Amino acid sequence: MPNPDRIELVRRRLGLTKSGLADRLKIDRKVLQRFESGEFGFPDPSLDALCRETGYPRAFFEKGTFEFPSAHGVSFRSLRSLTAGTRDAALAAGALAFEFDDWIAARYALPAHQIPQIEQQSPEQAAAFVRAKWGIGERPIGNMLNLLESKGVRVFSLAEETRHLDAYSFWRDDKQPYVFLNTLKTAERTRFDAAHELGHLVMHRHSGSTNPSAENEANAFASAFLMPPADLLAEIPRVRSLEQIIEKKTRWGVSASALCYALNKHERMTEWNYRGYNVSLAQMKSEPNALPRETSQIWTKILTDLWRQGIPLSRVSDELLIPEWELNALLFGIASTQAPGAPPPAAAPLRLVGDA
Repeated sequence: MPNPDRIELVRRRLGLTKSGLADRLKIDRKVLQRFESGEFGFPDPSLDALCRETGYPRAFFEKGTFEFPSAHGVSFRSLRSLTAGTRDAALAAGALAFEFDDWIAARYALPAHQIPQIEQQSPEQAAAFVRAKWGIGERPIGNMLNLLESKGVRVFSLAEETRHLDAYSFWRDDKQPYVFLNTLKTAERTRFDAAHELGHLVMHRHSGSTNPSAENEANAFASAFLMPPADLLAEIPRVRSLEQIIEKKTRWGVSASALCYALNKHERMTEWNYRGYNVSLAQMKSEPNALPRETSQIWTKILTDLWRQGIPLSRVSDELLIPEWELNALLFGIASTQAPGAPPPAAAPLRLVGDA
């Protein structure tokens, strides 16, 4: 007997309304509605059609209910107004990530989270506190993604259905932090989004996106976290030209526009120059002096170790009953490609469960 919750999850994953899925399956919307509400059983031919349409195996729909991220506690970062379909697809991706993460956590000892909770402080003060607690000081952050993972944040990629979102984050059971990043953006944008979501995890643990000032606060946190004022002003006491900004941006791994904003905020350029630089940057076809994309050391180590055990991602997909393309989507742009037999990176703290 198919589980109504699992059919609803896949419907949301596809960003479909009940009418939209009913049309795809060529059934009456009321049949689907009554099934999801538990009134009727799901017609067997319709279940076969659902499997064909979605690529999910029949056994997936016969398992127990999924754990779903709470929409209340999720902090969404979007480029435009967030539709209900987009929100539901993003949360459904989070539910799949829970299953994948639990499978990995049962086999590997991953870093425990070290994310402090900070209230009653400005975003700039919160950023300085986190840097001090983690022993970073004022120095630039080399790899933002690896830093989050080393502090116990589970990092995944946004799937194609939610590609117009920049990022989102949440706490699972108030114990485990998750961040989802759109890896189709520039490396600079993804780094800033990662710092932005860290700001949400630190400052908005219980309010999520319900806090009306949350986005502005997370932006201010990200700017101060990536570009600590003391280091920024020591390195650039005076702005001479846009070329100087484009050259210096690599020190902090931010976009030229983000560096312009920070310098303008600290009154290191005139408002006239600030507007002019932004116009010039907007006219460029791509990010100037672009950075290489960051990838995960932890996921690279895990996937390499699984390969050595003869466990490809397709086998993980079979065990979880989740299509392999969904698992690939969760890792897209996050896990680096590694040649078979190459030694895994050594920096990320990771060991098999049960190891001494």
